[in-house]
Amino acid sequence: MVAVTREINCSHCGAPLPVQPGEILVTCSYCGFTSVIETGKAFEFEHSLILNSIQTAQVPEVTRSWMGNSFIAPKDLAKKSVITEQTLVYLPFWVVSVEASTHYKGMFERISPAVEKEGDITNRYDWLVLARRRSDFPTRAFHLSLEGKIPFEATKIDRGAKVLNSEMETQEAVQQARDEIENLHEYLSKDKIDRIVDIKTALDVSGTVYLHAPVWFVNYTYKNSRYSVLMDGSTGEVIKGDLPSEDFKLL
Repeated sequence: MVAVTREINCSHCGAPLPVQPGEILVTCSYCGFTSVIETGKAFEFEHSLILNSIQTAQVPEVTRSWMGNSFIAPKDLAKKSVITEQTLVYLPFWVVSVEASTHYKGMFERISPAVEKEGDITNRYDWLVLARRRSDFPTRAFHLSLEGKIPFEATKIDRGAKVLNSEMETQEAVQQARDEIENLHEYLSKDKIDRIVDIKTALDVSGTVYLHAPVWFVNYTYKNSRYSVLMDGSTGEVIKGDLPSEDFKLL
């Protein structure tokens, strides 16, 4: 089923704003004003931008360099692959700053007899939550640095790039971050004990930031097959990339 795009007007400059079903926050590509779609009121949280540093002409070179540095890629991949598409998209994220403390208790059964153990896990996170639903983007593999963030400015967006709006409000993003951090700490505790008897996690959320970050979506072909690469536009690092398998022949 094709999603129906509707159009509203920016409450700040009056420019038309195309809105997809499910989007909650919309950013004007003309003036950079971010508002809540249902009310048209100004967005009250910090809205930041990570600048893109990889230009269109550099994308094939960076992609081929990644191919050439891979130990598992076919040796001729960088030379014989064909870049068929490259699109710069500014993805919306919530960054939730959290102090997380977990106390666990359980049984250590790797020795005999089993012994009871307990311990603590304490970490501080700037937890990244993609503000889009029904996406398979590998958020946990995206090591986004916040050092270069600036206040959002529409004039800083590369010409021709897509800017996606948020489908998630602050409260939902914070709850998702809480759930994911609790799951992570439970996973980490299982490295210390084999059977959990009791586990409690306290989470202190100190702030949230809404930001757009540049990601290059790259498609290429090799030997009539199609592959995809996701590249961090701010650093040129490949977030995730598909590689064809090397053909091994028996001697």
